[in-house]
Amino acid sequence: MTSFLAYEDKGVDTSRVPLVLVHGHPFDRSMWAPQTAEFSATRRVVVPDLRGYGASARTPAVTRFAQFAEDLEALLDDLKVEGFVLAGLSMGGQIAMDGYRRFGERVRGLVLADTFPAAETPEGVRTRNAMADRLLREGMRGYADEVLEKMVAPYAAPEVKAHVHRMMTAAPPEGAAAALRARAGRPDYRELLTRVTVPALVVVGDDDEYTPVSDARDMHAALPDSTLRVIEGAAHLPNLERPEEFNRAFAEFLARVDASS
Repeated sequence: MTSFLAYEDKGVDTSRVPLVLVHGHPFDRSMWAPQTAEFSATRRVVVPDLRGYGASARTPAVTRFAQFAEDLEALLDDLKVEGFVLAGLSMGGQIAMDGYRRFGERVRGLVLADTFPAAETPEGVRTRNAMADRLLREGMRGYADEVLEKMVAPYAAPEVKAHVHRMMTAAPPEGAAAALRARAGRPDYRELLTRVTVPALVVVGDDDEYTPVSDARDMHAALPDSTLRVIEGAAHLPNLERPEEFNRAFAEFLARVDASS
């Protein structure tokens, strides 16, 4: 299968393990701009727009959550990226878990940021499907206005707020709605985490309301070999709100993976 995802492929192949970054909802690959700039100086960094987001194709829309990981695998096959660190934030973290389920033999390290592994509750399924209906009916602007100061903390820098709001309002409603419906039916990854055989890094903003620190602690406890880093002064997007602290934790983890590869 040939990939149709838009992507950035930056940096050079070196002795260091490549890095694959998976964005969350309803964002695009520019969500990872601070990390792409930082780590492409020393290793290959691949950053896709997920199906239905950014510059990637909007159709056919996803109907199964596993399609996100299948798309990612096709892209990495096309780019001949064999072993890599797989990192995802929020929905991207759940896609990273699904990617480990699908092609875990290629994953050298797993980074799960501001995410959680459990399947959706019945109430959560109703909420996501209702939001999908709303986005198709109203577009993205009202939703973006409402959730901005939960995605990032109210005290976040104005330029960070502007970037996050811009990504959300630019997201195609059709792609965002399809992703919400697919995400509502995703599997439970909690048992999978107990079988992860590679080093893992769990990161969370200390003011994250969507995926609180307690969720991160639970993942850290479930993973056989993991490090937990709580980023102070950040909400759901610590990689943008506190990029220096986030990158420092990320760099320490990458150095460990490089040393063991």
